[in-house]
Amino acid sequence: MTNQPLPTILDLTPYNEQFRLDPHVMLDDLRDRCPVHADASTGSVLLTRYDDVRAVVNDRQMWRDPLKAEEAAVMQRRFANGVDPTLPRTSTTSILMLDDPDHARVRQPLAQALYARVARCRPQVEQIIEAALDGLAGEAAFDLMDRFCVPVPIDVIAQILGVDHERLVEFRAWSEGVIQSLNPLRTPGQTALMETASLALSNYFTETMAARRAEPRDDLISDMTRQQAEGADLSDDELRINLSALLVGGNLTTTDLIGNAVRLLLLHPAELAKLRADPKIINAVVEEVLRYEPPVDITGRIASHPMDVGGCPMRPGQSLLLSLRGANRDPQMFDDPHRFDVSRKHRPHVAFGGGAHICIGAPLARLEAQVALVKLFDRFPHLALAEPDEAPAWRKLPFFRGMETLPVSAQGSD
Repeated sequence: MTNQPLPTILDLTPYNEQFRLDPHVMLDDLRDRCPVHADASTGSVLLTRYDDVRAVVNDRQMWRDPLKAEEAAVMQRRFANGVDPTLPRTSTTSILMLDDPDHARVRQPLAQALYARVARCRPQVEQIIEAALDGLAGEAAFDLMDRFCVPVPIDVIAQILGVDHERLVEFRAWSEGVIQSLNPLRTPGQTALMETASLALSNYFTETMAARRAEPRDDLISDMTRQQAEGADLSDDELRINLSALLVGGNLTTTDLIGNAVRLLLLHPAELAKLRADPKIINAVVEEVLRYEPPVDITGRIASHPMDVGGCPMRPGQSLLLSLRGANRDPQMFDDPHRFDVSRKHRPHVAFGGGAHICIGAPLARLEAQVALVKLFDRFPHLALAEPDEAPAWRKLPFFRGMETLPVSAQGSD
């Protein structure tokens, strides 16, 4: 590919069939030829080297808010389209796009409450996963995405938040709609679906927050309204937006983490045999999946001051897009990076980003994946891909990597 023009960032999305089928052909070439790649079509600089990506995500001086990007950063600024400039920024976006001091003010109490619940929610997670597996009992073949990978994360976060069981079907539908908020290239139809789901979810949280103030329960929404009552500097708007963001960010990525992990293990029976022989290595298995096939392609930052990145000058307001996928297969960091090896000597991947904006849901995603994989392969010891020679049905959501379907066979399972 060395004689071909450098790809645009839009070429590095699943809309491009070549990238969708194997993103690393293009990412390896780009990392070799131009690891700090200025893309005029999107007004962003794309970084693909591990050292550059890790340094930028860990730099707490970098901005995240797309409103701070220069006008030329057209793709970053699409996330701010339609924002009412008269409203407080915390009333129009979640911690995903906030900068300090608001980012730290809102994230700290939310993270404190969430991590306390994650630390003690393993029995709930196990119960939800066992129930999903019970629903598959006796079936010879099924779509694992539809029947397991998609519903489990939604049901887990719903139970942590405190969603009433009779509202679960609605909650799942809203979850699917608001995922489009993460798509900067969404169509008008997708935007309408997102807006309808977002309004319904906002109304739900408004009603539920009021109900929990009147009658607290053992759930995250009660935790947050209690923190408000005890003096936490959090508005109702901030709670609604960030509870919704927790739902959106956690569902899609955890679904894809579990689905990608199952596919990789079925494609690499020697690695699956290691897990079967010693389930205690499950943490290492999940970390290698996150490195090898992470659910998220990129994250973004904005230069807050004149600086150099990878030897190239950056100006304030310049948009940087960081290829988490490219960094996680950088041969300068990982030996034989295109080999899936659950026994690999641990070196830190960047699948969850880093720094102040490291994924708030990472501990829960890890827990769900660890429990789901061990229980799935224990329950279905003869699980196999139904169409092992077929290309995966990769979803076409830009900057994410997961499958729409994963047909499997459970013939001969106990």
